[in-house]
Amino acid sequence: MGVLQQKVALVTGAASGIGSAIADAYAAEGARLFLADRDAGRLAELARRHAARGVEVVTATVDVADAEQTRAMVEHCVSALGAPDVLVNSAGILTEVPLVEMDVETWDEMIAVDLRSVFLCCRWAVPHMVARGGGRVINIASQLGIKGGEGLVHYSAAKAGVIGLTKALAREVAPSGVLVNAIAPGPVSTPLVDGISEDWKRAKQAELPLGRFGTPAEVAPTAVLLASDPGGNLYVGQTLGPNSGDVMP
Repeated sequence: MGVLQQKVALVTGAASGIGSAIADAYAAEGARLFLADRDAGRLAELARRHAARGVEVVTATVDVADAEQTRAMVEHCVSALGAPDVLVNSAGILTEVPLVEMDVETWDEMIAVDLRSVFLCCRWAVPHMVARGGGRVINIASQLGIKGGEGLVHYSAAKAGVIGLTKALAREVAPSGVLVNAIAPGPVSTPLVDGISEDWKRAKQAELPLGRFGTPAEVAPTAVLLASDPGGNLYVGQTLGPNSGDVMP
């Protein structure tokens, strides 16, 4: 029996990177998966792989920055598998541009995908958890939401917003048995970082006490911990940092 046996886990950004690794880890722990992403092809491939292993999996192609699409996503999850026991907000984008060169559209897109989406998914999923008297929300932030990063003002601001949202929502819903926490990974080798310059990546790697970027599989166990009972039972409004030593609170 896995620590998430028969739990319903709704994971956004599930088609690649950290979201995909979390979906894998949850499946290994016995969870039933509702996987969402805007990449329909990669999402279908992931679902086939899990289904072949006997995992109960449902998918939805979703733009997580869209209010009606995210509402429909949560309702689809409820009708297909039941109300989510665990919500993982992992969808996100990453672009690099100095603020003095940044256009408003670039800023707005980042805030929409990396911050607004977290609000929307929580807005529709958390009431189901509150009504049931329990649940776990895990928001994927970034260590740059704590320390900032050159060329990444928009990304750092969005992820700082995720951390603030996490703390405030945790205070609101912990009395109802819903535990809300964040994971703030350091640099991780995923398709998300493909758009970042090699110079930035080399400089960042040189700063890290561990001397290397992480992998998605090294972040996923933290999401298992936060979702599990009793492992995650005392985490409320926390931001856990598998970040290669980049931030040491």
